[in-house]
Amino acid sequence: MSNLTDKLILALDQGTTSSRAILFDRQYKIVAQAQCEFAQHFPAAGWVEHNPMDIWQTTLDTAKQAIGKAGIEAKQIAGIGITNQRETTVIWHRKTGAPIHNAIVWQDRRTADYCNSLKEQGREALVSSKTGLLLDPYFSATKIAWLLDHVPGARDQANRGELAFGTIDSWLLWNLTEGRSHATDATNASRTLLYNIHRGEWDETLLSLFNIPASLLPEVKDCAADFGATTLFGNPITIAGIAGDQQAATLGQACFETGMLKSTYGTGCFALLNTGTTAVTSKHRLLTTIAYQLDGNVTYAIEGSIFIAGAAVQWLRDGLGIIQSAQQSGELAKTADESQGVYMIPAFTGLGAPWWDADARGALIGLTRGTGPAEIACAALESVCFQTLDLLDAMHADWGQPVETVLRVDGGMVNSDWTMQRLADILQAPVDRPVIAETTALGAAWLAGSFTGVWPDQAGFAEGWRLDKNFSPEMPRDRRDAKVAGWNTAVRRVLAP
Repeated sequence: MSNLTDKLILALDQGTTSSRAILFDRQYKIVAQAQCEFAQHFPAAGWVEHNPMDIWQTTLDTAKQAIGKAGIEAKQIAGIGITNQRETTVIWHRKTGAPIHNAIVWQDRRTADYCNSLKEQGREALVSSKTGLLLDPYFSATKIAWLLDHVPGARDQANRGELAFGTIDSWLLWNLTEGRSHATDATNASRTLLYNIHRGEWDETLLSLFNIPASLLPEVKDCAADFGATTLFGNPITIAGIAGDQQAATLGQACFETGMLKSTYGTGCFALLNTGTTAVTSKHRLLTTIAYQLDGNVTYAIEGSIFIAGAAVQWLRDGLGIIQSAQQSGELAKTADESQGVYMIPAFTGLGAPWWDADARGALIGLTRGTGPAEIACAALESVCFQTLDLLDAMHADWGQPVETVLRVDGGMVNSDWTMQRLADILQAPVDRPVIAETTALGAAWLAGSFTGVWPDQAGFAEGWRLDKNFSPEMPRDRRDAKVAGWNTAVRRVLAP
């Protein structure tokens, strides 16, 4: 680097399929980055696991690679921000740091029966009133309970205070600080089914409901805070920011104002609407969650979660073999005969918001002898657009106040102009793609950068947001409405009776 006095920020972005490390300078430009995929484990139908040591090792390796590529020393890094796949659950031994089992991933559905039994007992209203969430296998609490009940000796060890639980941020923090810090932030805590988002604390009633010892749990801090320091890269570096991936993307998109809206398209799709200091209770089975917590002040959001977005494109590539790379999906979709009316319902792991049907399964509807790879690719990409519309319609109804007419988007899928244009057409609303596509990592970096004084506050950071391309609706309204009606009919066919 030409100016060795510049302080950089290191963002560790630990995702569902890969770990990344990105170094940003003071102008939010990427100085260096590295990425490494890791193995996915599917031990049974609907089960998804990761090896926690794979997650840690790939995170450590990519951080070292990024630092090496930049040609800098640790003392030139002002702080580290962590962002992570949310809800994924790890339990480890406090003395050794060794995991007791593979991590149970957010996509995992093994606890569906447990969730259904709690619903049948009438417990969902209680849980939702405290957490803003639904009783679904998606969240951490039932995963923790499964591990304690199925790993030999785990419950006794937990009761003796010998084990620690964490979502992936806590697992990385523990390893970065070599066991000195067992903490999380409010956004990750709010996704566990154990955290009272109104009182800002772990909830004793919920811990009792799920039979989880409080001794397992990490300390909860602001998103921008002193989480401890790591010496693994040489000089000590403060870990100064943590946020779950979707909340980090909200920050990276500078959605600080009430009514602003962002949607991230990665493995899944997640839309967040900033509702300010109001924790809005959804009437459409959306989630009430913490968008961020700064200086002890909580900002809430309504969130809609789609389980399968980019994963549908991965299926086209790896399952069907009709494309060789994700980038080919949009080009193939362009050539589709859309008069066939083919719809894909990508319920590979159930349907998320606003349906929340864990038993629904995927389907291709409207197939004819003329249906080929192009029509299937088109249906896969359109399914993401239709699901986004379902989320936004529900958000508008719940919020009951003016919402930004522009949707800010990020994630791997937004690189496809065809998909983003179709999204604007289906939503009948403009879609903005930012210059900096790595908004999740950028949000984590902003937390660390602002806490350490290297980057500006909210207002200053928002001024730096830059538009890459705007997509405005072009499809005739009647054609769009017909496509949406066809989608709604297709969804009804796969919902579990």
